[in-house]
Amino acid sequence: MMIRLLIFLASLFLFGACASSESVSGTRAERVVSEIHDPASKKVLVASHRGDWRNYPENSLPAIRSAIEMGVDIVEIDLALTSDSVLVLCHDRTIDRTTSGRGLIAEITYDSIRRVNLRAGQNAVTHWKVPTLEEVLILCKDKIVVNIDKGFQYYGLIHPLLEKYGMLEQVLIKSNVTADRAAATFSKYDDNCLFMPIVNFGKKSYRKILESYERLKYPLLAYEICWSEYTPEVETCMREVIAGGSKLWVNSLWLSLNGGLCDDAAVEGDPAEVYGKLVDMGATMIQTDRPELLISYLRSRGLHD
Repeated sequence: MMIRLLIFLASLFLFGACASSESVSGTRAERVVSEIHDPASKKVLVASHRGDWRNYPENSLPAIRSAIEMGVDIVEIDLALTSDSVLVLCHDRTIDRTTSGRGLIAEITYDSIRRVNLRAGQNAVTHWKVPTLEEVLILCKDKIVVNIDKGFQYYGLIHPLLEKYGMLEQVLIKSNVTADRAAATFSKYDDNCLFMPIVNFGKKSYRKILESYERLKYPLLAYEICWSEYTPEVETCMREVIAGGSKLWVNSLWLSLNGGLCDDAAVEGDPAEVYGKLVDMGATMIQTDRPELLISYLRSRGLHD
């Protein structure tokens, strides 16, 4: 059973990594997907963490719309499931921090969640509401790639929505699950969205996760690599990911994910000393909390459209 699942997963990822990216006209999202499928491209894709949350509530429709308008390639979102099985956007298990309400999302109905308002920066209550995944897909279709971070466990509910809106190729889901667990989930469907494993060197499970995908002997579409200290092991892992034909995704968010090469350092100092080093490491997908700054730097080097 395990061998069958791994063969299935290998074929899924091989297709993603080997797909051609020859001059693609079409929608903005299709052009971004083409870049994701092209491990040889030096263009750097920008992923906006929870949308443009510095100007709008995180994981909100206006935050996502703003990211689209500023030229972001990928918007990262988090999912939670209400008590009546509606997928909504929220990073936390509760709505306490991000809304005017309180309570565990798993214990609240969707109708009740719609009665509270989202909070923006400075903890200010706004008029915006917690969006559903379906609302986000409608907004993002053809405009931007959607990266689902927290949500792999809901794939059985996500997949029908992606089929409904024809967005299987426009959504990239990621998780820190091993290869056999990913295969067990994806093998239930004839077609699946894009997938990327997370390898966080700060977690005890990183070696088990990494080795499970290395055994496939096929290139994955991409790896997300996180590190708090840039050790020889991290450097070797990155080089092998790239040499193997996969894209390298890194995060310029907080210190424990990038060894200090973070957005705050880019804002306070020289962006080249932060983003430039990430690019020199081979990263062609960078998730950021400062999308405008990152895009500006990349364009100055001819690395972003």
